Amino acid sequence: MDHPHLALVVDDEPQMLDIVTFALETQGFSSVSAKDAEFAWSVFRTRQFDLVVLDVMLPQSSGLSLCRRIREVSSVPVLLLTAKSGVQDRIAGLEAGADDYVTKPFHPRELALRAEAIVRRTTVTSAHAELVHGPLRIGQDGATVHGRYLHLSALELRLLRRLASAQGQPVSFRDLLLSGWQIDEGPGGREMLKTALYRVRKTLQGEGIPRAIRAVRGVGYELPRPGRD
Repeated sequence: MDHPHLALVVDDEPQMLDIVTFALETQGFSSVSAKDAEFAWSVFRTRQFDLVVLDVMLPQSSGLSLCRRIREVSSVPVLLLTAKSGVQDRIAGLEAGADDYVTKPFHPRELALRAEAIVRRTTVTSAHAELVHGPLRIGQDGATVHGRYLHLSALELRLLRRLASAQGQPVSFRDLLLSGWQIDEGPGGREMLKTALYRVRKTLQGEGIPRAIRAVRGVGYELPRPGRD
């Protein structure tokens, strides 16, 4: 029998904690709850979670700050809860390393399905065969450069895998949006993609891959073949 996925739910409102945990239970998740960022961080460090559902607005420390701390040590999928629906707020979440977001108020069924989809996409991504692109290797446990582990979110890893699989050829905006979020367009879609790929590019450049991920005007993005100018 398969073990249920374990989610860490972080929100300072007791009613919202109840709504989220109940919604996740309908999709077979088990949940651990936390009402503030510091307690959530201490719990996160002691357990192996499959998903983090995180409210942006938390007392003392913001949800975005906690997301950044999590992303420094783990690629666990992070789903943000936000009362704001503007593109800039979504971009701020992506910059912090989040994989997806749900805007309050939301239907519990929507949150449950989003959560299930994120975990499923992450599982499918990790099940792929290893991809090798010069010193970059993308396998079941994440991505490495010269054997050094890259701290990427599940979303960023999916985008990088899609680019590497193209073997130096451009990948369209539509294909990348489908790989990342299972959408083919939408308000702010290309801006969110640009932000996510900027994070991946900076990570690769920090590991000595200077020409990582190029924008191809009017087409999409490419991961140039090693040694190509």
